Amino acid sequence: MNILVTGAAGFIGSHLCEKLLTDRENTVVGVDALIGPTPKTLKRSNLDHLTKHPRFILLEEDLMAADLEKMLQNIDMIYHLAGIPGVRSSWGKDFDPYVTNNILVTQRLLEAAKNKPLQKLIYASTSSVYGEKPGKLVEDAYLTPLSPYGITKLTGENLCAVYHKSFSIPIITVRFFTVYGPRQRPDMAFHRFIVQILKGEPITLFGDGTQSRDFTYVDDCVEALAAMIHKDNLTGKTINIGGKERATVNEALSMIEHLTGTKARINSLSSLRGEPKHTWADISRAQSLLGYHPKTALKDGLAQEIEYIRHIYQL
Repeated sequence: MNILVTGAAGFIGSHLCEKLLTDRENTVVGVDALIGPTPKTLKRSNLDHLTKHPRFILLEEDLMAADLEKMLQNIDMIYHLAGIPGVRSSWGKDFDPYVTNNILVTQRLLEAAKNKPLQKLIYASTSSVYGEKPGKLVEDAYLTPLSPYGITKLTGENLCAVYHKSFSIPIITVRFFTVYGPRQRPDMAFHRFIVQILKGEPITLFGDGTQSRDFTYVDDCVEALAAMIHKDNLTGKTINIGGKERATVNEALSMIEHLTGTKARINSLSSLRGEPKHTWADISRAQSLLGYHPKTALKDGLAQEIEYIRHIYQL
């Protein structure tokens, strides 16, 4: 199968490409403009194993300018992971790149895909579309994003739904819940915490640390994504991809302290605007449709991320 992965140099994208290539029947075309909050040096290191693989092709192109009709020739399946992530920087004058890369790029890709014989187009969304809600979050909940970022991802979902209805593009939407692990973006909390604690710097903690998240280890996440290739009856569905366990930020920080053998010095700042207090994924749909059962405990996943950060920063 010929598979296109947009955002292939990113955190989840690079892991997904590696996972897909374990199947000898797959050829993967990865597209990435090497933009966003992750420095180009780290994105290029994410590609180290991939660029040497005989069934991987890298296109270093901007999806807003690329010839997408040509790019999609002979493509059987698309994973659309490209976009500008992050809540904090989506306010004010920094909103423009979110509109361009999360909305306009998605619309361009859908236009190019509408007349192609695709088997599946998987759109990567986020738990940020839910907003603040109590209890487990089910896919058919009323969606009330708290941030401009969440609004752009929900707009992408709505565009996908419209093109699915009007042109029968075989859309599947996945909503990720706080993915972590090796190659996690430098702006994300665990990455920042680990770097700061290993350097002996104060931890920057937004809020009081009692906020909780459904933390999803990246290998579990890509296992779910890869399973979609061979599963039927997914078209038009929205699927939560959550993790094995929830924890508060304080609990996760205590694990990092234990794993690094270092007590954190904490610099507390006010809570971030646009962030929900709690997230909790109902993954029953992923379990029934994909056979998804996340395996990685938070402590084990954090140990892997710490090992990666020690290596990449030589700490």
